[in-house]
Amino acid sequence: MEDTGEIMRFAFGHEWQSRKALYRSDEAALALALGDPQTRILPLWRGKPHLGALGLCWSTLADPLLAHAKQPFLYLGTHEGRNIFAADISSWEPDALDRAALAMFTDTSVQIHPNAPKGAYFGELRLAMMQVPGVEAALAATARALFNWHRTHRFCAACGAETQTAAAGWERVCTTCAAKHFPRTDPVVIMLVTYGNKLLLGRSHGWPERMYSALAGFIEPGETLEAAVSREVWEETGIRVQDIRYMASQPWPFPNSLMFGCIAQAQGTALTLDDELEDARWLSREEVLLAWTGNHDHVLPARNGSIAHYMIGRWLAGHV
Repeated sequence: MEDTGEIMRFAFGHEWQSRKALYRSDEAALALALGDPQTRILPLWRGKPHLGALGLCWSTLADPLLAHAKQPFLYLGTHEGRNIFAADISSWEPDALDRAALAMFTDTSVQIHPNAPKGAYFGELRLAMMQVPGVEAALAATARALFNWHRTHRFCAACGAETQTAAAGWERVCTTCAAKHFPRTDPVVIMLVTYGNKLLLGRSHGWPERMYSALAGFIEPGETLEAAVSREVWEETGIRVQDIRYMASQPWPFPNSLMFGCIAQAQGTALTLDDELEDARWLSREEVLLAWTGNHDHVLPARNGSIAHYMIGRWLAGHV
């Protein structure tokens, strides 16, 4: 990051007091921590954290809402002197569930558990990420990513047998061949491509209307960050780039990515789009500012809280 003293201006990048990794295999210590009345437990329902007016809505072990929780709970460590766990209560089935909303790119539906405190609800983290305090957002993002990994890795990649949760949610172990499996994180490059006073932004199929953002793509085996930036920009837009520099990174639990933010200079402006993008366009600094403030007729900015929004803001301010 170019300015290490800068306050974090995007979601999920904050650190909490300690992850206490050594406790993950200490069943006695975990049981003691779980029963502590000061311990906080974050319920999640199908990837949605339990939210309240001021941030996350926490539970304790005695909360009837946790009757739906899968065991064992996920241990996240400690913050402000309290042990932190997360619980997946996805087996709960709300009344009148809008399944179509759950499948949308932006799920605006909320689910309210009958035992929840007044005003509490399960909501999409992507929509709430800048409303939740920084450390709480990071905790919720970590829990979301880990629960998604458990959901999609129930069987052993070595022999195909079923696996079981271990190490307080940070491992899965095969019941047949004893192979250990660890949480998956997919590295992604996301890049600002500039040409003089212009910035290249694109939109994918299925995105909300008028929404444009920085180009992005998965890093392939054997690639450096720079090689991935160069390849992805060329494949998606036909643009060759140079002077590639790293800016910052962001965990992005939708579902399990780590975004590496970079900036690069284009060698030309002629666009040749592939089928990954619905559209891409060069915008002048003045046009980007209009989009940033919601005043552009055809372009909406990247979502506030995303690393793309942060990087575009840095470029607009002349810091990169």
